[in-house]
Amino acid sequence: MAYSQHKPTLRVLDIMQILASSKDEGLTLTEIATQIQVPKSTIVPIIHTLRDRKFIEQKNDGKYIIGISMFLIGSASLKNITLLDVFKTEMKKIVAKTSEVCQLGILVDGDILYLAKEDSPEPIRLVSFVGKRLPAYSTAIGKALLSDYSYEELTTLYKEPLKAMTEKTCQSIPQLYEECSHSKQDGYFQESGESSLDLNCLAIPIKHNNKIIAAISVSIPTFRLTEEKKGLTIQALFYAQETLEHNLQSLGITDNNLFVNSFISAAE
Repeated sequence: MAYSQHKPTLRVLDIMQILASSKDEGLTLTEIATQIQVPKSTIVPIIHTLRDRKFIEQKNDGKYIIGISMFLIGSASLKNITLLDVFKTEMKKIVAKTSEVCQLGILVDGDILYLAKEDSPEPIRLVSFVGKRLPAYSTAIGKALLSDYSYEELTTLYKEPLKAMTEKTCQSIPQLYEECSHSKQDGYFQESGESSLDLNCLAIPIKHNNKIIAAISVSIPTFRLTEEKKGLTIQALFYAQETLEHNLQSLGITDNNLFVNSFISAAE
């Protein structure tokens, strides 16, 4: 049975959303009414009720901001949502679109530490596990995490020659820096057979506060990799990147180290 959304409830939600996204100085009653396209007379009772219940507050200059009651609700919600859950939601979407394994990793002492994995429905797929570590230079997901490193930082992180995982593994700092720089311009990273022969990987970095804090990859066996599959996978990764970076910003966390600690805690 079809139903129509409850207009008064929608107005309450609209008011809360625009106040949550407004700058610290808040919004006037006129500004709120203009943004949600409703007459001031219509929202005055809603505003007064929200203010009385401390979901919003009115400053001395008359502008409205988010109140303590809304903060308490948001804090309670965060207790039930880990950062890993935020990532896993998008990873499941990637697997649904590509039918390939999706993994999440962070950089730890020059290695990739895999924190989450969503399996492919295909019978032949990557065999991996959460907690596994690989040299970052041998994977697309690792190169995504290293992509903001300068040449000097890479030479500090690794000693040459780089230990090969397969005959295709990148084995020098100049090659690694060139590959990272080139792929950074494309916006995505890829490798073929560098960590495991007959396996291809595509990856994108996830940034927060202009710093790479994690990366997501999709692993595809060579016999299933077509140009169509590659294009579909890159598109799915870009969509996840945009969504995740937006959602992370919305959480309002300013300490990037908290992401690492939260990921490791959730993965243990």
